[in-house]
Amino acid sequence: MLRTLFLLLSKAFWAQRMITRWGPAWRAASRFIAGETLAEALKVVGELNSRGILATLDHLGENTTHADAARLAAEEVMTALDAIQAHELRANVSVKLSQIGLAFDEQLCRENIKGILEKALRSENFVCIDMEDSFLTDATIAVYRWARQQGYDNVGIVFQAYLYRTAIDIQSLAEMGVRVRLCKGAYKEPPERAYPRKRDVDSSFDHLTALLFEISESQGMPRLSADGRVPPVPGIATHDAARIEYARRRADSMGLPRDALEFQLLYGIRRDLQSQLVAQGYPVRVYVPYGSHWYPYFMRRLAERPANVWFLLSNFFRA
Repeated sequence: MLRTLFLLLSKAFWAQRMITRWGPAWRAASRFIAGETLAEALKVVGELNSRGILATLDHLGENTTHADAARLAAEEVMTALDAIQAHELRANVSVKLSQIGLAFDEQLCRENIKGILEKALRSENFVCIDMEDSFLTDATIAVYRWARQQGYDNVGIVFQAYLYRTAIDIQSLAEMGVRVRLCKGAYKEPPERAYPRKRDVDSSFDHLTALLFEISESQGMPRLSADGRVPPVPGIATHDAARIEYARRRADSMGLPRDALEFQLLYGIRRDLQSQLVAQGYPVRVYVPYGSHWYPYFMRRLAERPANVWFLLSNFFRA
């Protein structure tokens, strides 16, 4: 019930206007968001790197409706790539294609992602294309395929375990040597497109983890780059201890070295688990979101765990 409510609120403009004007909301959101500026986010990445943790920077924003806004969003990503290089950080970037034009002009989106990938090439970095709700899945994969066909191999893509189609999508891209971040999925999806029950999503996540390991093994087990910017295959993005344990056991049984996979977690969640996995010798990458357009991301974090809702309410009563 709460999950559905917060996912609906994530797309409600009236709620966004009300909540973003409420001071305690930002205090609660700042647990999950590194700051509203790139400088604040870079500071967080530096702190993570000092703990042996990698990062991916995400400038928050999605579903732009104007060309100027899409181009500005692309320029912000390129600025972040320059800053990562200038500060010698162990980080890459993540991009939502709807933020750079996909929702209204696919050609503009392709021009923008090409510019980002060119910048990433020059700074010897990597770009991960985030997956959004299922209405954009086909278009997102099409842009990814196009980018690879243009010769860009410094790009990966996210897939979501709760969608029925994901195994087929991954297999269709396997011959490209696709680098995948696997997550459970955080959008409101109809039951004809996604598993509605958690246990089925968990089972799908484990099945897809095994599939990605098999693809990785067949490709000669790509490894983490020396500067930590290019991830190995695959990225297991979850805070679920049971899913992490399954991935560890499966990788061990296949003889995969620990730096041939990567655990990916969200900023502000399970810092103890981040440190534990690093201590065990696994690459760990934290997703570091920043920017003023934090409301939809924050609502999805509230939808994921009831404890996050309590965190918001506790800030309300302290206000």
